[in-house]
Amino acid sequence: MPTLSGSCLCGAVRFEVSEPFLSVAQCHCTNCKKISGGTGTVNGRVPREAIRVLAGDQLLRTFQPTEGTAKTFCSGCGSNLFGGGWPASKQASVRLSAIDSPVEDKPESHIFVRSAAPWETLPDDGIPRYEVRPSS
Repeated sequence: MPTLSGSCLCGAVRFEVSEPFLSVAQCHCTNCKKISGGTGTVNGRVPREAIRVLAGDQLLRTFQPTEGTAKTFCSGCGSNLFGGGWPASKQASVRLSAIDSPVEDKPESHIFVRSAAPWETLPDDGIPRYEVRPSS
């Protein structure tokens, strides 16, 4: 897999992902809906070491919600970049919306569908749906 390049909206934070995604999921949890301003996030899981920040490290801010894993943003523009406990966890999530390179991977599952809002219509895409995150 070629290295993927990513950035925040203002371009101050730049990063790369050097390993293939272990999994790709669309998360519908309450936290992901709030941080995305929409129906959730699409995330690629990778080993933490596969994420390398190239620029803007000083702008990164991490928020640890009461429930769930840490979320990391650019403090300049607010772009949601990483989740899954990055940078402390063994594996972390990269928001596919922050990847600038073409990404061929598609979600393999919908997770935390128990949190789907009444106004939210889950796509009829044939991929598995889980009330929570399935065990690895």
